[in-house]
Amino acid sequence: MNPLIRLTELSISIGDVTLLQPLSLELYQDRPLTILGQTGSGKSLLAQAIIGLLPESLQQFGQVEVFTQQHSKTSLSKLWGRQMIMLPQEPWRALDPLMPSYQQVSEVYEEIHTKCAEDAFNASIADLEKVGLKESAFKRPGQLSGGMAQRLAVTAATAGGARLILADEPTKGLDFSRRNDIIQLLQQSSQGGGLLTITHDIEVARQLGGDIIVMKEGVVVEQGSAQQILTSAKHPYTKALIAADPRHWDKLNHTQPLGKPILDVSKLAIGRNHQPLSHSINLTLHAGEVMGVVGDSGCGKSTLGDTLLGLLPALSGNIHKLTRGDKPYQWQKLFQDPPSAFTASVTLGTLLDDLVKLHKLDRAKISPLMQKLKLDPELLERKSTAVSGGELQRFAILRALLLEPVFLFADEPTSRLDPIIAKEVTELLVNLAKEQGCALLMVSHDPELIAKRCDSVIQLH
Repeated sequence: MNPLIRLTELSISIGDVTLLQPLSLELYQDRPLTILGQTGSGKSLLAQAIIGLLPESLQQFGQVEVFTQQHSKTSLSKLWGRQMIMLPQEPWRALDPLMPSYQQVSEVYEEIHTKCAEDAFNASIADLEKVGLKESAFKRPGQLSGGMAQRLAVTAATAGGARLILADEPTKGLDFSRRNDIIQLLQQSSQGGGLLTITHDIEVARQLGGDIIVMKEGVVVEQGSAQQILTSAKHPYTKALIAADPRHWDKLNHTQPLGKPILDVSKLAIGRNHQPLSHSINLTLHAGEVMGVVGDSGCGKSTLGDTLLGLLPALSGNIHKLTRGDKPYQWQKLFQDPPSAFTASVTLGTLLDDLVKLHKLDRAKISPLMQKLKLDPELLERKSTAVSGGELQRFAILRALLLEPVFLFADEPTSRLDPIIAKEVTELLVNLAKEQGCALLMVSHDPELIAKRCDSVIQLH
C-alpha cells in the first residue's frame, strides 16, 4: 500500500537557524500518526510544509509527497477542502468573524458538495448538534468561548469530506467530554483516509492510537506504535512528557497564610449579550490566594473573570474591590487565545519596550522572567505571528507578571503548552502569586491541575 504522505529528510530553516531537523515519515490509510512534543519544536511547521502553507521567510529542504506525488504550492492548494485539510492551531484565524456559526459550515456544503441552501443549512445544524453547538448556530465567533470556537473550526473543516486530515492541536482548551467528542469526530472523518495529528496532549495520542513520533527542539527523539511509546517509553524526554500529566502531580500544600481580602462577590449572575450563563456566585478572594474555576466549555468560566475585571457588566449581584492604592493595570488578564492580545504590526521586543516606557517598569526584571519561562531572547526580534502558540502564551505571562498584578485572571494559561512546560509555568504562576501577594483566579479544563495547585475551587454549571 502506498503512503498518503511520505516525507524524506524534510528540514526547515530560517537563515542559518534550523527549526526542524531532517525528518522522514510515512502516513498510511487508516493508520493515525501523532506528532507529540514540546511547543516550539517545529510540529506546526511540519504540517504547514505538508499542506503548502509554510511562510515565505522559511526555507524548506528535502522531499514531500502527498498522494504519491510531489506538488507545488499551487497544485497543493487545489487539494484543499476536497482532498486534504488542515485544522489550524488558532480557531480565530480560521473563522470569519462576521459569519454566523451555521454559515461557516453550510458554506462548505454549498461550495464543495454543491448542496442547495436549505439542504446545506440542515446539514450544518446536524453537524453542530453533534458537537454541542446547535443552540449557538446563529452566533458569530466573537460570541463563542474559546472551546466552542475550536469545536466550530473542526466541524467546518471536516464538513468537506477530505480524506486526508492534518490536525494541529485540535483539542486544546477543551474540557474532557468535548475533547473526546472532537477525537471521535476526527476518527470518523478520517475513516478510509489518513489522520496526522499534532498535539502535546498525551491522552489525545493514547485515544487515537496508531503511531507516534516524539519531537524535542526540532529533533525526533523516539517513534513507534502508540502502545509501545506510551507504555514502554525509552527516551528520557518521552518519559518526562508522560510523567508531567497533572494526574501524576503531587498536591502542593501551601503553608503560607493568605493575605487580606481583595475582592468580595455576592449573589453574582453572569452572562454575555444578555444571555445568562451562571448565577448565585459567592466568593471572597484574598491576596496570595490561588482560586481555580472549572466547568464545561461555554458555562461562563471566561465570563466570570471578565466580569470581575469590569470588562463585562454583571447581570445582577455585587462585586466589591477591597484594595487601596493599586493601579488599574494591576488588574490583569491572561487571554485563552494569545493572538487576540497582541498586535502583529510590531515585534514582541517593541511591545515590551512600550510597556516599560508607559508604566515606568524595571527593565532588569525582563531577562530573569524570560529564563524562568524558557523564552529565547531571539523571540523579541519576531512578531506575534512568527512564534508558536505556546511561545506566545509564555510571552503573555511574562508581560502580565512584569506589571506586578494585584489580581490576575489566568484564562487557560497552559492550554497551548506541552505537559512539561505547562507544569513549570503553572508552578511559576502559583509561586509568584504567593510571593507577590497577587490573587490568582485560574481557569482550566483539567480538574486534576486545579485540584493539585489551587487553594480553593469554584465549579460552574
